[in-house]
Amino acid sequence: MNQVLPADVFIVVNKTVLQDDRKILVSLYEPLIGALAINLYNTLWTYLDHLELISTEFTHNTLLNTMMITVQEMMDARLKLEGIGLLKTYVKKGSVNSFIYELYSPMSAKEFLNNPILGTALFNALGPIEYERRVEFFKIPTMNLKNYEDVTVKFSDIFSWTNSSLRNIEIYNLRSKSTRPLEIISKIDINTILSFIPEEMLNPRSVTKEVRSFLIKISSIYNYDNEAMVELIRNSISEKHTIDKVKLRELASKYYQFENFGKLPSLIYKNQPEYLRSTKDGVSKRMQMIHLFETTSPYDFICSKYKSGTPTNSDLNIISYLLLDLDLKAGVVNVLVDYVLRINNNKLTKSFVETIAAQWKKSNIETVEDAMNIAEEEYKKKKNISTKKIVKQDKKPDWFHLDVQTNEATSEEIEALEKMLKG
Repeated sequence: MNQVLPADVFIVVNKTVLQDDRKILVSLYEPLIGALAINLYNTLWTYLDHLELISTEFTHNTLLNTMMITVQEMMDARLKLEGIGLLKTYVKKGSVNSFIYELYSPMSAKEFLNNPILGTALFNALGPIEYERRVEFFKIPTMNLKNYEDVTVKFSDIFSWTNSSLRNIEIYNLRSKSTRPLEIISKIDINTILSFIPEEMLNPRSVTKEVRSFLIKISSIYNYDNEAMVELIRNSISEKHTIDKVKLRELASKYYQFENFGKLPSLIYKNQPEYLRSTKDGVSKRMQMIHLFETTSPYDFICSKYKSGTPTNSDLNIISYLLLDLDLKAGVVNVLVDYVLRINNNKLTKSFVETIAAQWKKSNIETVEDAMNIAEEEYKKKKNISTKKIVKQDKKPDWFHLDVQTNEATSEEIEALEKMLKG
């Protein structure tokens, strides 16, 4: 996916029957993708013709000026709309790229809240009290009909057929409300998982396409592998030899919270967004490092630093803080982690990491290249302010211009660096 230029053109196509879904968009979608993405969705909607079928051609510059946002902000919002199923994008490349933006309806409240991924993400974003308030808002009120009689007539009670011939023509391509399902690439193998569960425990025929999709979503939310899913499924089998989805969801959540000190997973960019990736070509070591930082998730990157492949909970909490609380991009987090590990004897000191991260956030560091450049600059400053004699050296990172020392930073050095970063 190429970066959008203001001169690139686009048209908007309505792939659904758009309705006033503001309450669903604001109450359910906005906590996950933000107000800017919702605003972009609504703005694209306004570009449709009076029949709400298709728009004329516009430049992206028109869109940017209307919303008073930058290209990067528009791209960030667009990717969120695509990922959550509200938008589909096509591009025809040329001297001026031409885009087609297809709008899709949001899910109904029932579909959204019962979706394992979206429902869980919303619960984690809002907290239990606000989540329950929003669920209550969309619930159908219950009426006590004990003393009432159903007197509704049937179709055949009111209507009958004449002798005229019945029309038996199927009409195609009619407009209807259309939603996009979430597209998830599975990390688990359902067949392998089922092979570890005896058929006398679980009826294989009960694992329908819908159940398989549910299992993939659960594994995706909590980053569970085949082994973990086997254990969860075994403990969620009902007396009828089927998977109890409610029980499985509860067990998956409890197990995750136990392993992560009560925290629940939240939606984040898995790796560096494509529109923030380098467009430079080359096979130098620096370009290889940039590619690695951009295409690896922070979780996988921190795992690669451990011989066992299992990071500590403390380190995972730091990663979570950088991604969720500071909203740093995934590639930037990878550079930051790599930088701190190299200058601090392979240790992620929480206060040290947070101080550097806060400075990078203030400097609006969003790309891997910018993160690498600022890391190099900070290392040079650190080297200048340090008066401690260097005892040993380690091989410098491939992307550093200067040798990087592997002495663990002393408390004095950390304090001096923090003061320098805070300015």
